[in-house]
This record gives sequence, structure tokens and C-alpha cells, in this order.
Amino acid sequence: MKITNIRSIVVNAQMRNWVFVKVETDQDWLYGWGEATLNWKTRAVVGAIEDLKPLLLGRDPRDIEQICRILQKHSYYRLGIIGMTAISGIEHALWDIFGKSVGLPVWRLLGGKVRDRVKLYTHLGLGDMASVYETFDPEPMVEKAQAILERGYRALKVVFIPYLHQTASPAAVSHVEKLGRRLREAVGQDVEIMIDFHGRPGTVSAALQFIRALEPISPLFCEEPIQPGDTEGMRQIVQQARCPIATGERLVGVREFADLLGARGANIVQPDLNHCGGLLEARKIAAFAEVAQAGIAPHNPNGPLAGIAALHFAVATPNFVIQEAMPGSVPWYHDVVRQPVVATDGYWPVPDLPGFGVEVDEKEAARHPFVQEVMHTANAVLDDGTIVDW
Repeated sequence: MKITNIRSIVVNAQMRNWVFVKVETDQDWLYGWGEATLNWKTRAVVGAIEDLKPLLLGRDPRDIEQICRILQKHSYYRLGIIGMTAISGIEHALWDIFGKSVGLPVWRLLGGKVRDRVKLYTHLGLGDMASVYETFDPEPMVEKAQAILERGYRALKVVFIPYLHQTASPAAVSHVEKLGRRLREAVGQDVEIMIDFHGRPGTVSAALQFIRALEPISPLFCEEPIQPGDTEGMRQIVQQARCPIATGERLVGVREFADLLGARGANIVQPDLNHCGGLLEARKIAAFAEVAQAGIAPHNPNGPLAGIAALHFAVATPNFVIQEAMPGSVPWYHDVVRQPVVATDGYWPVPDLPGFGVEVDEKEAARHPFVQEVMHTANAVLDDGTIVDW
């Protein structure tokens, strides 16, 4: 069996452009689908896939570990988020091919099932950009949270930390405390709440002010309290916080997680399977996390192929905690794939079809061509004009 072609299909989903990757083989009936979606870097990722393709033509797609080594080591320059996203999408498709070739779901090939269903969470507005990033008032927040619970979810994440610089004002901390308290009152004690800081606090001290304000509502975790890459800062936060701390969506490869976990700089790590290098790399990250007594909750605000890859990973990964998904981000989310996995009572079932078990409807996908995404990051500006982290 040999790889004969690799191509990308871009599907605009308003909040982001999904990048679907199709790896074709010399057996016409056998091909695989993956996803390589990266916010605001669509054209760069598609170009990276084209640049990597010549390294793989003629190779056996089932040699996944070897292919990943080729893609990283023969690229010569250390690959960042764009290159590793391209690799991740290709790698997903190779697993799909492997599973189809032996008639088994991918989770079987990853070591088999360690759970019978996979717990999910989603965002306010089910992924609507304005709801996710611009709900700072208590009553609209509660209304959107109740809509999520009505869909059967028992876990949700909110982004209501304000744009910040080096310090946090008493008014800002008080408002976040009020939002957290109101949300907990509205959803009750049986619903898991996660708070995404989005790396907005510019210092450890500012992050800790908000964490302490939110600790009384017992969040499942506070996510990305500071910008990625500051291992010592994360270690200090974990030591002082009285709730779990999560991070990792912007890290790539096991090396970047190794320092963080070695320093005990997170209680839960969040590799994005679209960015970190794929399922094999994520399994290495999960093993490292298990040694460091950390859970794993993969980041995934992406499309349906990213979601199905995350599902198979979760089924086979012992220290998995919870999975992010945005199946309501566009009305036609489930139309672009056949045999989509549908959640019941906030859980995905264990799939049983070969490979990932889904097929892209290329005609439906073609109805949503590339459109420049909304540059929402441009909103991260303080009143005095200071540019801050989105």
C-alpha cells in the first residue's frame, strides 16, 4: 500500500475555517480523513501540507510512527504551530486508513477501550463567537448556560475574564466573582464549570486574584491563567491555587509539555490533537502527564473530524478527564460528514465503525468555501490603546 496524494479541503464555519485533509492510496477504495484547522492560519496550514506532501508520496500510510519522524526530522527546521498542525491533520488521516484497512475503529489500534462513554463540555452559545467571547453580563450568561443544559450537557466553559495588562482592578475582580457566583447558583452543584482565562492576565499575581475570586464555585479547572511558555509562573500558580489548573492548547509536541509537567506546572494538560502532532504525540503527552499525576482534557473548538479524532483518543486514554466540543457552532455542522457521532445526555458513545467511522461529504463541504475569518483578536485593546492578549 502506498500514499499517492494528499489534498486539503477548506470549509468555512464562520468562527474559523476547517481544514480537512484527505490522504489517498494506490487502492482506490482506501483513503483517510483528518483535520488540520488553525485559527487565522488557514492558508499557511494548507501551504504547509503541500510542502510536506513530497516527503510522503510512495510510502506505506500504515507506518505512522515512521512517517511522523520523517515529517518532523526531514523538515530540518523545528516546526511550530503551523507545521505541527499540518502534520496532525495528515497523521489523523493515516489512522483512518489503518483502521479501515483492518476493519477496526481507531481506538482499538490505540490500545483498546478504557471507558464506555466520553464526557463532553461546550461553550456559551454552543460555539457562537459573540456568546463565547463577549458574554460579560450575568443574565445573558445564565440564559445561554441554561440553553446548554437543555441540550443534555452537564458541563460548560465560560470566558468572562476581562482583557488585562499587568494588574487587575478591584472592580474587575469583583465583577468576575459576581459572574461566577451567579452561574453556579443558576446551574447547581451537579454541573461542571470551567473558566477559560485565555492567558489574559499579564502576571502571576493578577491571575491569582481572579482564581481566588472563583475558587468558592469549585470550578473543574481554571484554564490558561497566564500566557503559555512560562513554566515557573505556572508552577507558582498551581502551588497557590485551591482548584485545578489547566493549560496546553498552544503547546506543540511532547517536548513543550515535558518541562511543564516535570515542574508540576499543571493539574490538567490540554493538547489540541489538531496542533500537537497528532494522536501518537498526544499519547506520549498523556503518558508523561500520567507520571506527573496530571489529567488530560484535549482542546477542541474545531470541526467534526477533529471531534471524532478526539473521541477515539479519549476512549483509549486512561487519564482522560473531559472533552471540549462545539457541535452547534454552525447549523450544518453534521451535514458535512456522514455517520456523525451525536451526543446523548452530554456524552459521546464509543464508535464501532472501521477507522474514524465518518466520511466527508465533499459536495456539501464545497458549499462553504474559504472566507476570511472574523479577526476577533483585534478587540484585545485597553481603553488607553494598549494592545493586550486576546
